[in-house]
Amino acid sequence: MTQKTNTKELIVIQGPTASGKTSLAIALAKRWETEILSADSRQFYREMSIGTAKPDEEEQEGIPHHFIDSHSIEDALTAAEFEKQALKKLDTLFQKHQRIVLVGGSGMFIDALCDGLDDLPHSKQVREQLNSEFQDQGLEPLLKELGEKDHEYYEKIDRQNPVRVIRALEVIRLSGRKYSELRAQKSNPRPFQIRRFVIDLPREELYQRIDLRVDVMMERGLLEEVKRLLPYQHQMIMRTVGYQELFPYLNGKTDLESALAKMKQNSRRYAKRQLTWFRRNPKNVWLKSHSTEKQLEEIEKILAQEKKNV
Repeated sequence: MTQKTNTKELIVIQGPTASGKTSLAIALAKRWETEILSADSRQFYREMSIGTAKPDEEEQEGIPHHFIDSHSIEDALTAAEFEKQALKKLDTLFQKHQRIVLVGGSGMFIDALCDGLDDLPHSKQVREQLNSEFQDQGLEPLLKELGEKDHEYYEKIDRQNPVRVIRALEVIRLSGRKYSELRAQKSNPRPFQIRRFVIDLPREELYQRIDLRVDVMMERGLLEEVKRLLPYQHQMIMRTVGYQELFPYLNGKTDLESALAKMKQNSRRYAKRQLTWFRRNPKNVWLKSHSTEKQLEEIEKILAQEKKNV
């Protein structure tokens, strides 16, 4: 990157699904007259909009958003590739702005950009073997292996995401070491400062917001969106909350009421795993305010205080 000083700041807004990350990120970007990078690993894809709660043009309020609709599900973006592409984008954006906002709930992708992941070993042969095992036997045997070989990472990972499970096992089989240990050792210094915030809502409020979001998604046409994705239903990227629950209904294997109940349950479980991931990083600052306005004030107060202490 061409930026030589570390006076620039990447402000990271994290949080579980339905916590209000998008609203806060847009409010900050408007206040600072800057731009937003998405680190939501499903909002990258043009074919997935309603089920990923992707902000539409009106919701973006004129703020430039990057890594939204930037890729196709036929060209899946790994965390390591996101790191490289996002760093390149930041290099350009920091020439215009003092602060950039990064927003998302995909902890692995956020960590990739903030800390780096791409030195971990890769093997096309091992990856293909794992993909073959997944196709033949499903995810459970792979999860069992991961739990036995790296219980720490098993407890943190999104266990419904085969891409992440397979990536961890690829590294473990190649190195003979725990994936969590290798990731902990990997930290690349960045030519900008990083401030990481997490929206922390009461559990009951968060679950209510999750249930409401599922209902709103259905009103906006989620079922029709998933119908269009039926030809891709066996791709690993489709094992995503909000999509994987509706495929069985569309295939006549369950009723819609049961599918929606499962979607809400899986969304709550996913939120819990996201929070577990965020808690492992002591650098994260947890926002206790409930409203976007109060959260914005809280962040600006913290940043101002940090500058005074420098």
